[in-house]
Amino acid sequence: MQEYDVIVVGAGAMGMSAGYYLAGKGCRTLLIDADNPPHRNGTHHGETRIIRHAYGEGREYTPMALRAQALWGELEDETNRKLFLQTGFLQTGEPGSQMLTEMMDSAEEHKLPVEILDAAEMSRRWPGVTFPEKMIGCYEADSGIMLCEECIKAFRESAILKGAELKVMTPVTDIRPDREGVTVITSEATYRAKAVIVTAGKFAGGLLSQIGLTPPLDPIRKAVGWFGTETDEYDSTSFPAFLFDLPEGVYYGFPSIDGSGVKVGRHDGEHRPAPAEKALPEFGAYPDDEFDLKQYMQQYMPQAAKVLLKGSSCTYTMTPDEHFIIDRHPDYPHVVIGAGFSGHGFKFASVIGEILSQLATGEQPRFDLKLFSLKRFQKLSTKEG
Repeated sequence: MQEYDVIVVGAGAMGMSAGYYLAGKGCRTLLIDADNPPHRNGTHHGETRIIRHAYGEGREYTPMALRAQALWGELEDETNRKLFLQTGFLQTGEPGSQMLTEMMDSAEEHKLPVEILDAAEMSRRWPGVTFPEKMIGCYEADSGIMLCEECIKAFRESAILKGAELKVMTPVTDIRPDREGVTVITSEATYRAKAVIVTAGKFAGGLLSQIGLTPPLDPIRKAVGWFGTETDEYDSTSFPAFLFDLPEGVYYGFPSIDGSGVKVGRHDGEHRPAPAEKALPEFGAYPDDEFDLKQYMQQYMPQAAKVLLKGSSCTYTMTPDEHFIIDRHPDYPHVVIGAGFSGHGFKFASVIGEILSQLATGEQPRFDLKLFSLKRFQKLSTKEG
C-alpha cells in the first residue's frame, strides 16, 4: 500500500491549490480526482470568476480576499501565466441593499479604496448600462477577474513540479480514518496517509457521510450566458466586472474579453438540484436558462442583449447560510474539510488551499475560521429543534 503525508480527495480549485501548497512544504502529497481537472463537471469551469475585496457577503471575508489576491500574484509570477485581469468591480443596487451596505462597511473597516457613485456618475462612466435614478454603486478599481481554468492549470503544473502525485479519472469509494491516520480507497487501489483533505465539491456530502458527518450541503444547478455586443462599451479594457443587487434578483457578470461577449449569471433565483450521481443538464435544458438572463440584459444592458453567443451550466454546493465549511473533523483532526462554497468561493481558492494545507499539517492559520466551523450547524439544529 502506497503511503503519503497527505491525500487530497477532489482536485478542483480548492483541492489543487491545497496540493500545491502541501507539495511546496515538502509533504508527500497525493491528489485524487474523479475527473481530469480542469473540466466541465464541477464548479471551476466557465472561463472567468470575479475577485473583489470589500465583500458584500460579510466583512470577515475581506482579509482572506486580500491574502488570496497576493497569492494569485505569486502564482502568476511563478508560472508566467496570466491569471488576473484588473478590470475593476462595480456593485450596485438601491440604497439599503444588504450586500451594498455590507460592502461599504467592509471597505470602511478595512480602509479599502472604494468609490461611492450615484446613478448619474455610473451612467457617465459606463454608458452601456441603464442605471435607474435611485441606484447607487460601489466601485473597487483594483479588483477584477480571475481566469479560472488557467488558475487550475497553473496549480496543477506547479504542484506536480514540486513533487505532488495526481490520480485522475479515479473516483474515491471510501475514506476510513483511524487514530493513526486515514485509508483512502479508490476503484483502482488503496492508499494510506497521515492526513486527508476532502474538497470534493458536490460529492463531498456523500463522502463525509461515510465518516460520520452530515453537514447540510445542497448541490444546485446554475446557468450563465455570453451575449454578443454591438459596441466596445462593454470591453474589458474599460468595463468592469459587476454585481447588481436588485429587488428582482442578484445578477453578476463580466465584460467582453477579446470579443467573447458579456457573461452574465444569476446568483439567486431557481434552485434546481444537481445530484452528484447524475450528469448536469446542459444550458438550455430549461426555458428560463436564457429567458431570465436575457430579460436582465434587455433592461440594464440593452445594447448587449440581442444575441446569445453561448451558454453553460455549473454547480453551486450550498450551505444554509451560504458561508463556507473549512474545518477539521471533530473526532479525527487529521481529516480536514473544505466544502459548501456556495457559488462565491473560487476567488478564495489560493488562500483556502493555503489554509487547508496548514490545517492538515498541524499549523495554525492566520485567519479566524469560526464563521466556517461545522459547529454552527449543530447550533442551527438545536434552535430549530
